[in-house]
Amino acid sequence: MLAIKLAKTGKTNKRMFRLIISEKSRDPYGRVLEILGSYNPHSKELQAKGERVKYWLSQGAQMTKTVNNLLLENKIIEGEKVVASKPGKKNKKKLEQIKTKEGKKATADNQKSSPSEKKADQVSDSSEEKVETEKATTPEITEDKDNNKEKVAEVVTPQKDDSAETSTEKA
Repeated sequence: MLAIKLAKTGKTNKRMFRLIISEKSRDPYGRVLEILGSYNPHSKELQAKGERVKYWLSQGAQMTKTVNNLLLENKIIEGEKVVASKPGKKNKKKLEQIKTKEGKKATADNQKSSPSEKKADQVSDSSEEKVETEKATTPEITEDKDNNKEKVAEVVTPQKDDSAETSTEKA
């Protein structure tokens, strides 16, 4: 079966294409039956031998989807455009990674919004004791972000081993 297709020519970053007709399964860079024109993708310029393209189509030659769309844009043939490329399927491994990242972000946001976070963990050891004594004397009242009506009081009580324990009580 014959096919009208594009064969890449030109330099590495300056690609040009030839519009050729050859056997469908044959390498487009090898022996061809006829060169029907050229296409410059940078300037979107197509130079094609319209009569020869119509002749080969009348002889039963097929076209690639890209060639079909190019010939339609330049009004060499009539018909409808064909979708030349389809979006690929997403990799299952990447989808799982995205889901785990979203799950981690959601849990991190929930932890940031909860009032049971310890401020003493972020401060150095020398100032840690000062923060604990301040919290033990004055309970901190914050708004619960899930329910704006409830308020949560946080009271820190020192233990024997100089570590702080946080307990939450609804007021």
